[in-house]
Amino acid sequence: MKFIDKLLKVQRKNRSLLCVGLDTDPAKLPRHLGVSRNAVLRFNRQIIEATSDLVCAYKLNLAFYEALGERGWHVLQETLAVIPCHIVTIGDGKRGDIGNTAERYASALYEELAFDAATVNPYLGYDSVEPFIRSDRHCAFVLALTSNEGSNDFQRLTIHGRPLYEKVIQTTVKWNTKQNIGLVVGATHPAELQPIRDIAPSMPILIPGIGKQGGDLESAVRYGCDKNGLLAVINASRSVLYASSGKDFANAARAEAQHLRNQIQELRTQFFS
Repeated sequence: MKFIDKLLKVQRKNRSLLCVGLDTDPAKLPRHLGVSRNAVLRFNRQIIEATSDLVCAYKLNLAFYEALGERGWHVLQETLAVIPCHIVTIGDGKRGDIGNTAERYASALYEELAFDAATVNPYLGYDSVEPFIRSDRHCAFVLALTSNEGSNDFQRLTIHGRPLYEKVIQTTVKWNTKQNIGLVVGATHPAELQPIRDIAPSMPILIPGIGKQGGDLESAVRYGCDKNGLLAVINASRSVLYASSGKDFANAARAEAQHLRNQIQELRTQFFS
């Protein structure tokens, strides 16, 4: 199945644009899970089981698993195995390197780990992105305007009177011949979302920054969606994962995910009905 079709299908099935980021920090796990090598996996499994009917995607930030050392690869694989196959999985490694290295990164994420999508840094140009978009079964979410404070250092530099991130988007639109490129645009940049969607009307947009980072949910829905109220992938991580530090953490995560999903649905009804 093409990536774009899989994303649209699960967004309609679960009536959800919500993506939960499984950026699991062992230092923040509920104490009753202990500190064993399986604590992260046990936590992830319960979060997924509690929320999988409320989301369209899970985004796994690879750094949190790489930091576990040799056991991290196992935890990553076992976590992915728990995620229902109809839900989109995003490997968030922000990969971006010369062509032959990008080939290996893409192979690891798509073939070995079987992610549906990856976040990709376009700074090195087309040959660093191409291995991630070779098949229309996979999607490269290209960094455009990220949610961190330092995004201003380079992404907003003016090139011929326009910001650099805009040039990145215009270029990726040209590369998007298989409809399998998306953009990463932080919810902390609400004023830019509408013009970005105008440039890329049919691309998926991964929108981090909701929750603890204080991103604007209303703008994320209103301007992140396409004309049909779809194709925005709105990510929340810490606000869902750590909604409770007690034994009720999974139930609390579900309640927070349901609250966010319902808020998003209400906004979709308001703007796209």
